[in-house]
Amino acid sequence: MRRPILVLALLVFSAASYAADFSARFDELKKNATPAQLYALLYALPKGGDLHNHSGGSDRAEWIFAACTDPARNGGDTFYTRAHIAAEPDAIAPGARYRTIRKRTYDQLGAAVRAEYVPLAELTAAERVAWHNSLRIDAPGEGRDEFFGGILQRKGEIGRNLPVKLELLAEDVKTFAAEGVRYLETQLGADSFVANDGRAIPVEEAVAAIHRRLAQPDIAGTGLVVRFQRTVLRFRPDAEVALAENYAFVDAHRDLWVGVNLAGSEENGRGFPRRFLDTFRQLRSLYPTLALSIHAGEMDGPDSHIRDTLLLGANRIGHGVNLIHDPDTLLLLQQTRRVLIEINLISNRLLEYTPDLTRHPFPEYLRTGVPVCLNTDDRGIWDSNLTDEYYTAVTLFRLSWGEVVQLGRDSLRHAFVQPDVKAKLLTDYAARVAAFEAKYAAGSAAEALTKLREVKPAAYGYAKRTWNLEFK
Repeated sequence: MRRPILVLALLVFSAASYAADFSARFDELKKNATPAQLYALLYALPKGGDLHNHSGGSDRAEWIFAACTDPARNGGDTFYTRAHIAAEPDAIAPGARYRTIRKRTYDQLGAAVRAEYVPLAELTAAERVAWHNSLRIDAPGEGRDEFFGGILQRKGEIGRNLPVKLELLAEDVKTFAAEGVRYLETQLGADSFVANDGRAIPVEEAVAAIHRRLAQPDIAGTGLVVRFQRTVLRFRPDAEVALAENYAFVDAHRDLWVGVNLAGSEENGRGFPRRFLDTFRQLRSLYPTLALSIHAGEMDGPDSHIRDTLLLGANRIGHGVNLIHDPDTLLLLQQTRRVLIEINLISNRLLEYTPDLTRHPFPEYLRTGVPVCLNTDDRGIWDSNLTDEYYTAVTLFRLSWGEVVQLGRDSLRHAFVQPDVKAKLLTDYAARVAAFEAKYAAGSAAEALTKLREVKPAAYGYAKRTWNLEFK
């Protein structure tokens, strides 16, 4: 039993030693690279896992449109969107325009309301652009109100179509794998899907469909390992009941579902962590240990939410932005180094929790011993990817090579995936880092940078709007 641990320890030690040798070259590459070259280098960078990922929010508007308008991918459904509003109530209900529904719902509408909807596939070119833009934060003045009060409402019934959801999951996996990610732990349930005829799809039927889709070659062939969390909206009146149901589900499906999460705006007065203390304690008395990754500290000012979330038993904290204002809890995490903070730089900027990212506490956590990793959160809505998170961190905080490698390693060390799979992921990560170092350490820095011509980054709207980076 001790041999695999010894081998893993040697691999980690070897990677750390190699990282020290590559540090000077990494600094040299950063200094001499153009912004586009640096982005390409970070796109090619071996990455660990994305641990903080909302499955619905990870879907890019272009992917959604393509899946929803293709009968071969949407299960033969037809989607309609509210493109024309007779009374123009947008100022009152900004989420009303471009809210998308399925055929069965459309058929039940009255004639006057149906006239406001058009088939998604029949949008004009200008309407299609507006529909895409309505599903992402890409303009000045948009922020958390647009996110919570507009975009999530406009998605309407898209997320309840199981074939579409599975196609979007496949897109997510393939694009993550292309930028060097090897583990995805996304928040996805199996209890809200509805068939075209309005029948609620049984949970086990949905679970079986998810298993089948993950086994298909386009996903399985990427080499990316996928696991799921079940998530409870913390401010729901019945959140305690939902939490118990989620515990039971994850316990019964531990092969794919590996954790439980509390999400939703903490600013809602019903979502405070201590509300759930008794419920978590009761559930721990009924079930063997389940891993918990809980949103906390995504707030504008000081509070005790992170400390209280640790009391709930959290293994990881999502966001943790205002931990910096709680020195006692920060000191605890620095000393124990047991709980990881899931950092989401772009999310925190666009939702205005840290509009000036130079003031983000991420480097303080990283450089005082708190385990951290970079994640995408709702990347489809930000129109971004994980490389954008790394590019942000490297350029703003001058990350060293050792810190870059540590971020990837800690994302895997703190993953909720099964121990044997985790060991393989860590071994693979060490090998990929060593290969990356060997490739870009050879020759002069100028020669190393020319090798980036073969890298073809898939950069999206965020990179173009923020850094004027665009790749063909």
